[in-house]
Amino acid sequence: MLRQADLGDGTYQNPVLYGDYSDPDAIRVGDDYYMISSSFSNAPAIPILHSYDLVNWKVVNYVCRHVPEFRYINPIHGSGVWAPAIRYHDGEYYVFFPMPDEGIYMSKAKDPRGEWSKPVNMMPESGVIDPCPFWDDDGKAYLVTGVAGSRKGYKSVLRMAEMAPDGTHLLTEPEIIYDGRPTENDTIEGPKVYKKDGWYYIFAPAGGVKGGFQVVLRARNIHGPYEYKVVMRQGDSPVNGPHQGAWVDTVTGEDWFLHFQDVYAGGRIVHLQPMSWQDGWPVIGKRKAANATETGQDAVCADAAQAADGTWGEPVMTHAKPCTAKAGACDASGNTVAICEPDTADEFETETLGLQWQWNANDEDGWYEMCPQESVIRLHAVKTNRLRQLPDFRNLLLQKWAAPEFVCETKMNVRDLQVGDMAGIVSLGVTYAGLAVRCCMTDSGVESGVTSGESLMKESGRTAESNGRCYELVQITGRQEFDHQMAFAQSAEQVLALDAAALEAADFEVIWKYRVKIREYKDFIDRKDWQGNEVWIRHVPQEDIVLHMELGGKVVEGSEICIDAQAGRWVGVKNGVFCIHKDQEGEQSARGSVTVDYVRYA
Repeated sequence: MLRQADLGDGTYQNPVLYGDYSDPDAIRVGDDYYMISSSFSNAPAIPILHSYDLVNWKVVNYVCRHVPEFRYINPIHGSGVWAPAIRYHDGEYYVFFPMPDEGIYMSKAKDPRGEWSKPVNMMPESGVIDPCPFWDDDGKAYLVTGVAGSRKGYKSVLRMAEMAPDGTHLLTEPEIIYDGRPTENDTIEGPKVYKKDGWYYIFAPAGGVKGGFQVVLRARNIHGPYEYKVVMRQGDSPVNGPHQGAWVDTVTGEDWFLHFQDVYAGGRIVHLQPMSWQDGWPVIGKRKAANATETGQDAVCADAAQAADGTWGEPVMTHAKPCTAKAGACDASGNTVAICEPDTADEFETETLGLQWQWNANDEDGWYEMCPQESVIRLHAVKTNRLRQLPDFRNLLLQKWAAPEFVCETKMNVRDLQVGDMAGIVSLGVTYAGLAVRCCMTDSGVESGVTSGESLMKESGRTAESNGRCYELVQITGRQEFDHQMAFAQSAEQVLALDAAALEAADFEVIWKYRVKIREYKDFIDRKDWQGNEVWIRHVPQEDIVLHMELGGKVVEGSEICIDAQAGRWVGVKNGVFCIHKDQEGEQSARGSVTVDYVRYA
């Protein structure tokens, strides 16, 4: 395991998921917890994670094989599926998810691990985000949403409309039920609706993703008026901007809150906080108050309340695990839940693609085939426009980072590459890099497609010929820029010689290494708040990403690339593999493939 949240002694450490599962929402049905998260333009869309104890999680399914709408056949960074919500109602699981350019969609299933219904655009409106459904005791159903300033031109309001009980359409026009402009609750978003003791509660983060806090609204009438209270701030903890999430309970009567923290390059990672109540308001995390003393921290199944006079909470970093067993046993010996984490490594021994993988855009049949009898996956070279840059290759096969530091080793066989094919590994963020083998003709010259205007550094005799084909090692580095939801990539390529004899001696087997290492920590000004005060984010990890190639057990000289890790468009850095084909201008050539034997992490 790269990182173990369950400490094995009845306690856990945060984050419970060091992975980019942004905007988490979760529910409990019986003894099962299900959590979903944003997936943007990656496919399959909307991962479903399962847990028995809120600490140990596994990805078990996806809501959608593809992002709805045809245009997501291409990567549209920052668009696609934003913060979704999951609910269980009348024997069915419902997922409502926003696509900020298209509207609010709904899909449902009897079994969350099975097939989900085709998504219905139940609220076709641009700029509406962060939906949460609510079924009231009188049978009426409602939908609460946020607003995206990037599409609407304004933000910081929550809206509500009555919807059909089957979730397929709205019955009324949306009304603003809370306006956070201009207050400390500027940028309020991500609402989640609950009901307790006759009160309607809306949990919503405010103040921005990286430097904000958690707010709860409450009212006696679902239409309002709502009063609010800040229920969790960073305080003295290292958890900046404790952001949106989900209130869940246990069968033993405890309350807990799952939320995310934006750690920049690593993405939006998931934390678990104890939750208590005071005077009808929740307090999330450890209570903050003068002379507050913790109680029950070491006790198994301890009450989440840790001080008598606290009024708001700050995130905890370690805590006793939730009491989830019906019998009340929740210590290490009494809890049979296996310690686990979402899969990362893959030996490709199954007939289906592992759930840790997502494509850079909606995939097509024929991109790959599983070969479990050989314990490999075969990636076919997908044809791409010769002007298309690395971040916009449709068939990048990607994973989330699973730790702040790690090494990923990938074994690939490039024997079946054809002229015009290129295959290797990728690191995808605002800064990006790729390291690949390209098959070419001896006199092919320099391929076009470099948008930086820089010449490719290719000299006569630098390619290596084998069996009538030539092979080059291609190093790609670049940066993405975003302008009004449009992404522009600027790349530079360096082409290096490959030794033909060494390639053949290694039976065309290449080892790719991808390493993430924290080099330092820095402080940043995130923004200015509604009163003009600077909001600082402290101790932000600054990571280096290093890629290199090994052949025959030796590092290929000059193959190393080192870049500064920077997150993508509202997503963490991802790493993975690819195999593409670019014809020379005016030429048509056959496409080949590569096999990947394993992907291993340490």
